[in-house]
Parts: sequence; C-alpha cells; structure tokens
Amino acid sequence: MNKLRIIARTIDQLNEYLGRAVAWLTLGMVLITFAVVVLRYAFNLGWIAMQESVTYLHAAVFMLGAAYTLKRDGHVRVDIFYGKMGRRGQAWVDLAGALLLLLPVAGFIVWISWGYAAASWALLEGSREQGGLPGVFLLKSLVPALGILLLLQGVSQAVNSLLVLTGHSAGEQAERPAPEV
Repeated sequence: MNKLRIIARTIDQLNEYLGRAVAWLTLGMVLITFAVVVLRYAFNLGWIAMQESVTYLHAAVFMLGAAYTLKRDGHVRVDIFYGKMGRRGQAWVDLAGALLLLLPVAGFIVWISWGYAAASWALLEGSREQGGLPGVFLLKSLVPALGILLLLQGVSQAVNSLLVLTGHSAGEQAERPAPEV
C-alpha cells in the first residue's frame, strides 16, 4: 500500500505543480488581450500572432489545468447524495467514477487525439493565417496531454479511494488527531 500511496502522491504533486504554473498563463492572457485592444483602437495596429497567442494560452490553461481542477475537486458535480455520505461512501463513489467514467473517457481522449496531434507534428503545422504563430502542432498536442493528465489523476483518485476503503487513509493529515492543548 505504501507504493500505491507514493504513486498517488507523485501524481498529485505533478498536477498540483502544473496547475499552479498554468494558472499564471491567465495573467498573460489578460495582458496580451489588453495590449491587442489598446494597439488596435488607439494606434490602429494589430498582429495575428498576438491574437493567436491568446487562444494558445487559453487552450493551455483549460487543457493542462483540468487534472489540477479534478485533484482539487473543483469540477461541477451534482452532489445531493455525495455530500451527505461518509468518507467510505464517498470513496466508493470516487472509485466507481474513476474506473467506470473518468479513466475510460480520458483513455478515449488520448486514443482519438493521438493521430490528430501526430499528423500535425509530422507537418510541423503552423497557422493558416499570414503572420500567425508557427506552432499549431504544439496547440494540438494539448489534447492528448489533457487525456494523459486526466488518466494520471484518475489513477491517483482510484488509489486514494482504495486506500480509504482498505483503512489505509489516503489523507494522512485528515487521520492525525488534533494536538492536545
């Protein structure tokens, strides 16, 4: 069980780090969007690459941040029953959700997008717009990356649920008794 805990913790740390790093891209999006608007309306200037960069950043935030959001339990769900369940009941729901829904869907995303991204890499596909960014292949690579990161986080979720169900608590801090005063 200790090796499973290490695997889950490593996956969680990866997605935590990636999510925090990717969050900074939102600041870049705001600043670039502001610059695009000012340049366009104040100076009658504009560059396609600058506008496309906002799209690239936006895609990166959502695709690379989805697993972080899953880790933080930030995705929308209807938890009429889940919120009222005990820790073991929630672990059963999380385990079933990971095994029956999350892992198959994430696996399908990787499978269906791999050829799409690979074909783009083979061409080193660039923007169709004159003056656009040359890295469309990088943008398309975010789709399988999304699937891989969700697969990893799904494995972590399943492992953490198994640890709770087998009495080997996934959250060590939650199990520690409060210090006596």
